[in-house]
Amino acid sequence: MTHRRVLLLCCLWAVLLLSALQEGSGASVGSRQAAPEEAQRGVKQKIFMQEADASNFLKKRTKRSSKSREEANAENRQKLRADELRREYYEEQRNEFENFVEEQNDEQEEQRREAVEQWRQWHYDGLYPPYLYNRHHI
Repeated sequence: MTHRRVLLLCCLWAVLLLSALQEGSGASVGSRQAAPEEAQRGVKQKIFMQEADASNFLKKRTKRSSKSREEANAENRQKLRADELRREYYEEQRNEFENFVEEQNDEQEEQRREAVEQWRQWHYDGLYPPYLYNRHHI
């Protein structure tokens, strides 16, 4: 019995609430209802599209439909550009590393040359000409 009363009260409240909201929305849009129908059609045309246009829009690209040629070309251009940028980046990194290695090798060669020259100066006793140290033995 109490369940019926609770259900009846809920339904009564819902009906009252809906009627109050309907009256409130009608009062807030009162100025629009006085507008001519042509003005309302203009607003509807701005918001809604024709049925044929809407169906064409939805048919253009569904989830499983194939891409158009323009879309495929645009995606290919994006991929090619990304590949080109990636290639340029790695080429630049490789060039920097090669320059670094070359500088390191040049420094080591210079240090080795200086060490050999110091060794020659230290061990040279004046009896032998210095060009003997430059001889390459085959």
